[in-house]
Amino acid sequence: FCSVQAEVIPAILQSASNGYLMGQGGYRPKDICVSAPTGSGKTLSFVIPIVQVLLDRVVCQVRALVVLPTKELAQQVSKVFNIYTDGTGLKVVLITGQKSFAKEQEMLVQKKVTGYCSLADIIVATPGRLTDHINQTAGFSLTQLRFLVVDEADRMIDDMHQNCLNQIVKAAFHVEADSGSNMLFQRTKPGPITAASSCYPQIPLQKLLFSATLTQDPEKLQQLDLFQPCLFTSVYSEKKALGDGTETEQDTNKKYTLPEGLSQCYVPCDLNSKPLLLLHFMLKMKFTRVLCFTNSREASHRLFLLVRAFGGVTVAEFSSRLPPNERQRTMKEFEQGKIQLLISTDATARGIDVKGVNYVINYDAPQFIRTYIHRVGRTARAGKVGVAFSLVLRIQERRFLRMLKDAGIQDIKKHPVKGNSLKPLVQQYEEALSKLEKTVKVIEMGKKI
Repeated sequence: FCSVQAEVIPAILQSASNGYLMGQGGYRPKDICVSAPTGSGKTLSFVIPIVQVLLDRVVCQVRALVVLPTKELAQQVSKVFNIYTDGTGLKVVLITGQKSFAKEQEMLVQKKVTGYCSLADIIVATPGRLTDHINQTAGFSLTQLRFLVVDEADRMIDDMHQNCLNQIVKAAFHVEADSGSNMLFQRTKPGPITAASSCYPQIPLQKLLFSATLTQDPEKLQQLDLFQPCLFTSVYSEKKALGDGTETEQDTNKKYTLPEGLSQCYVPCDLNSKPLLLLHFMLKMKFTRVLCFTNSREASHRLFLLVRAFGGVTVAEFSSRLPPNERQRTMKEFEQGKIQLLISTDATARGIDVKGVNYVINYDAPQFIRTYIHRVGRTARAGKVGVAFSLVLRIQERRFLRMLKDAGIQDIKKHPVKGNSLKPLVQQYEEALSKLEKTVKVIEMGKKI
């Protein structure tokens, strides 16, 4: 168990110790918020207790719903659920739009003479596709939903998925017209406890929020309509040795926590030397399993073409330009060590567990601290070590260091690279550049034709 799991798993299990139904008197479990570094085991901290609580279920109904911002993240979480539900009879369904809408409908519900029945206990979904099913799939019901997990919660709020979250809650408290005798277990929107509301037990809807950079903005949190939220946050304590051999724990008061095995460096540079620095790290310093981040899809694609034209480095790109099956294959080859350098947009920085990343290179310095935290958190995961390099233009240096300092990150080292080290690469680089420009012109000509 890691510290996050050791705290959060018992809290979720405790909140469900009375089973599905609320006790007399309107007992309702608190919502749970978890803010912990990437790679610290957040996924298992909700997978294990949810599977444990649902083991006793008799009828298959959607009782747990996990919503994630990207298809890759959803696939990753779905895989973990499948491992832990194997042999239990619990059914996990992945809804991301990678299968046809009709195929997904077949996976979710089945029409029988007596009406519709659910084929899923646990659903892992992306917001858009889930909303479509709530609105268009006959028989798809969330009225028995017990756990709503919002992973990468801050991004879900920032990316305007709030409407999706509202629709989930609305569907969860929707009273079905044909419920008949089952009315006893229909729930109503939580409100003041009265004699009438205490008569019938209700299935509580509990929200579990997870993120490495959970928002502390009260206005944003208010949108989620949390009930007596309980916050779990992971902060590493630094131990300082005193002269007499004893140790004191110093409260670091960090806003964000980073993996313990992470070393951070930044390289002051100018715009023209950035590609040369990347090639220097790959060819002269022999970096392997490098995840390199740019600020846009276009920058990512251009850098990929340039490194490929230069030669000597097995390189691939990872962005929304590529179809999902190609992204999966690229990720697999990177994890197997067949690809040394993976150039990516921030789409991968969010929560995706890329195995075996030795180095993260911020080719474009991130503008926001949360982007930085998520990017560098792709290495040094699950107790391993890793190094993060940021290529920072001299004009950006002060702002970049201030951003880190304000977030309580002070252990970043300056790592200057002398111009002489880059000189041997210049001629070949210029040849690669002119080759790339010709390729781009040919592509543009083709588009015009």
